Amino acid sequence: MKKINVRILGAVLFTAVVATSCKKSVLDETALSRLSSDVNFKTKSGFDNAMTGLIYAARDEFNGEDLGRWYDMDLGTDLGTTGQEQTVNFRNYTTFLTPSASAASSYWNWAYTQMILRANTIIAYASNPDYASVFASEAEKNAYIAEARFFRAYTYNTLANLYGGVPLVDRTYQAPKTDFTRASRQETYDFARADAEFASQYLPATVSNDRQGHIVKGAADHLLTEIYINLKQYDKAVISASNVINSGLYKLMTTRFGVNANLPGDVYSDLFIEGNQNRSTGNLESIYVWQFENLITGGGGSTGRNNLIRGWTPALWNLLAPDGKSGMSITDSLGRGVAYSRPTTWYFYDLWKDNSQNDIRNSKYNIRRTIYYNNTATSFFGKAVEKRTTQEDTMRNVYPYLRKVEGKSFNGDPTSGGTGKDFIVYRLAETYLLRAEAYLGQGNLASAAADVNAVRTRSNAKPISASDVNIDYILDERARELITEERRRMTLSRLGKLVERTKKYQTRSDVKATIQTFHELYPIPQSAIDANFGAKLEQNPGY
Repeated sequence: MKKINVRILGAVLFTAVVATSCKKSVLDETALSRLSSDVNFKTKSGFDNAMTGLIYAARDEFNGEDLGRWYDMDLGTDLGTTGQEQTVNFRNYTTFLTPSASAASSYWNWAYTQMILRANTIIAYASNPDYASVFASEAEKNAYIAEARFFRAYTYNTLANLYGGVPLVDRTYQAPKTDFTRASRQETYDFARADAEFASQYLPATVSNDRQGHIVKGAADHLLTEIYINLKQYDKAVISASNVINSGLYKLMTTRFGVNANLPGDVYSDLFIEGNQNRSTGNLESIYVWQFENLITGGGGSTGRNNLIRGWTPALWNLLAPDGKSGMSITDSLGRGVAYSRPTTWYFYDLWKDNSQNDIRNSKYNIRRTIYYNNTATSFFGKAVEKRTTQEDTMRNVYPYLRKVEGKSFNGDPTSGGTGKDFIVYRLAETYLLRAEAYLGQGNLASAAADVNAVRTRSNAKPISASDVNIDYILDERARELITEERRRMTLSRLGKLVERTKKYQTRSDVKATIQTFHELYPIPQSAIDANFGAKLEQNPGY
């Protein structure tokens, strides 16, 4: 950003010189054809294209960086750690998480250069009376604005969860601006609240199958629930969550469904079988889904695939059998994992001690705990991999892994470690857990327990009583239900539980030894501070 501002400053000076040394007529131009926002937004297709660009940017949170950004939301928390010794992300908080680190600027740059800029552009043009004739009605116009405001609310809630208070940008600028200041965290959440409330009011309840990936009212109400909790407005949070749960449009899936319904498995595994993510497949639990498509331009890109297999599964291809030969072959079903991020020991074992045999989320269809040699070149072909003891094996090459990340290889290449499987961002199970959190904030433990039990009952887990409910139990349940789906770091940071739970449950001793209280929030990127030379952009304490 510093280099960009230097270029902008140079361009401004050059323009000033040219403007004083040339006659105006020399600079006059008539563009016979051009692509600009003024032209683009004169048609409905222009707004549709702009919205597609915004939806694409939203998905970039997940796959815009290869094993970056999204993965940093689990690494170095209670739930995730790296299995690779060469991966430094959040191994040592002191040396890794600094204002100059690329991890610190990744979410910031995504938010301001992609999400907020595109959302503000759509909002500005849709709100401009000069473009009113594009829309068939006021309701249609408000629906476009509402979708853009949902994404802006999502982005500012994300920024507040991660960084605390940030600059609030609600317009586009036609000239460089270098004097932004930070709003408070409360003000940032409140800004997101206003956007999400507007989105809830004007978004449609459902969309047609050809508009999968677009935002509906249920997604806005789900987001509102978290924002209200962040603002400690628990009564409103209960109402917004109840609007989703009681809408009649969504339900926790309790019977087998979808493409593999007649094959061995369970209803929890059905949620994550490729092809089962959208409402059109009968999945009424999904509220907001990122769309991927194999072999389609814009469907994920050559490196922008759904890379959960690569990031979350062990490097089985690197595992040697006892006879010294390669034990595993890369197949379409297994893909090529690199153990970039792996669940902690606490997740694999301690979290399931209570009723672990019956909870289907811990079944063989959802966590593969026994792995068999599949390379025909070894004499151990077909035999179960024996217990390993070396760090390289137990941390990287072979450990239990989450089958919810499995899918067909992207573009038919199993070595890519990616799939074209759609990704569920919001689903009803999380809405129940958010409402439980809101009930807990009210002091209504009985209702909180009932919502937790709605999720646990679907998974055949033992019900809990009101006396069992506290924020840590809800966080435990979120781990069981939402691992690889939720942005764990943000959940813990918004609740002020990141440092406490990381020290308690993280597998790696170097992580536990280096995380400190101020790491509850990310640092403000140094590049943003340097570029904002017209005013002081305050750094978070401790950095």
